[in-house]
Amino acid sequence: MSDDLRDLLERLHDRYNRPEFIDDDPISVPHRFSDRADREIAGFLAATVAWGNRKAIVRSGHRMMGLMDHAPADFVRHASDRELAQLDRFVHRTFHGGDLRDFVLALRRMDARFGGLGAFFESRYEVAGSLPQAIADFRREFFASDHAARCEKHLSSIEKGVACKRLCMFLRWMVRRDERGVDFGEWRRIPMSALFLPLDVHTGETGRALGLLTRRQNDWRAVEEITAALREFDPADPVRFDFALFGVGIDRAL
Repeated sequence: MSDDLRDLLERLHDRYNRPEFIDDDPISVPHRFSDRADREIAGFLAATVAWGNRKAIVRSGHRMMGLMDHAPADFVRHASDRELAQLDRFVHRTFHGGDLRDFVLALRRMDARFGGLGAFFESRYEVAGSLPQAIADFRREFFASDHAARCEKHLSSIEKGVACKRLCMFLRWMVRRDERGVDFGEWRRIPMSALFLPLDVHTGETGRALGLLTRRQNDWRAVEEITAALREFDPADPVRFDFALFGVGIDRAL
């Protein structure tokens, strides 16, 4: 473990884990809300469309909230067929209105059956003692109701060995907590030490440049490798370095 690398990671973490980070990031969408259920749904949907241009992602996230009357939990629970049909106008790259409608109905089922996303993840983690297992269980439950097969591509399958970047990012938002106030820390029954790094092209490239990752593919094995490396620097909260790796990857400031 290099003291120089530790110092660099700490400096970068301090640079990017700040409230000023929020407005230009998809986490700004759930930050509009104070209610836990609203934050869970807004966060999950914002994370679902979090690929491509960051500004476009943020715009799309806020547009989804507008189509849901800026009350995502109430909309998920009570939207009529006519109100659900309003979602058909939504498009973010290959995630279309029909996908959003199917996701809302899947969220409705999760809410009715388990009491919300947080209740599901917390209870499954406590039973399995494994966040990857909880992620796999979540995808199976999410698609247990009727839906178009095409929408399944928008929720990654950990059992296929993919990185599950968007789900890992959403879990970071909901589980991590510190005095900075960027992440929410709503789900207290899952320890921060159980989280895995949201691995994408930026964090992967930066991780390799810093010697934290040797695997060339950005898949789940790479997620396990880089998260294990970060646990050497902070076993209790390894994913806080997501701010460092992602931020410097975006800014090319390394």
